[in-house]
Amino acid sequence: MIAARRSFLLGAGALGLAGPAWSREGLALDGRFVQGGFAMGRTWPRAIVFVDGEALTTASAAGLFIVGFDRDAAASARIEVLSGVRRESRDVTIAPGDFAITRIDGLPPQTVTPTAPEVLARIQREAALKTEGFASRADADHFNGGFIRPLETWRVTSRWGAQRVLNGTPARPHYGIDLGAPTGTVIRAPADGLVTLAEPDLHFEGGLTLIDHGQGLISAYLHQSRLDVRPGERVVQGQAIGRVGASGRATGPHLCWRLKWRDRNLDPSLLVGAEAPPPA
Repeated sequence: MIAARRSFLLGAGALGLAGPAWSREGLALDGRFVQGGFAMGRTWPRAIVFVDGEALTTASAAGLFIVGFDRDAAASARIEVLSGVRRESRDVTIAPGDFAITRIDGLPPQTVTPTAPEVLARIQREAALKTEGFASRADADHFNGGFIRPLETWRVTSRWGAQRVLNGTPARPHYGIDLGAPTGTVIRAPADGLVTLAEPDLHFEGGLTLIDHGQGLISAYLHQSRLDVRPGERVVQGQAIGRVGASGRATGPHLCWRLKWRDRNLDPSLLVGAEAPPPA
């Protein structure tokens, strides 16, 4: 799977090469400054972090923080930190992403546009569970050393951010990267974190696990055939968390790997190998 790994890395690099490590007293930034990417920063411990004038997060006790750029992020963003009377800011340029159009046919109609009342009620119940899981805000900075890949071998079957056409009907963009692998392939935690949701049989996602890596950065693992962790469990980087499957809305065995920072959808592959700016 060497070619698959190279494709995975080239895809991440093409969408967001590591940005310049801008450093000024009180604020250092690095990251992938592209739609779907992120900025990882170091500042004063517990400083308040503003994005375009809105207070969105707080730096950790070590002064580390992360900010995400959505798929449809504007061409620039201002990141500002505030600690008492100390204030520092930086304007960053966000490069546009390159998003494909993918077509998936042959899905059961009820999985694409469900109409049965009992199915709609189930979807509503499950949506509440996912909302609660994504609302976690662990006081941690486990993202500081970047991610490792959740699978040892894979092939990319759908890129992150692709516009999907399901059974001929345009759907919302695909906010995951699909990694094809045999059923039963071990899925490993890309970084330390707290499990906020572990459900074995959701309508759309099938077996789903959510992990909070700190400050609202939450990774998701869909379509699993088996879950090996429970809500409230703390996991470490490299720990087995489940197995690849084809549960939920899927046409074959694969891992759909997703990432959110608060309400913003990010490309998790861009965090592979990332590192926080070093201390001044």
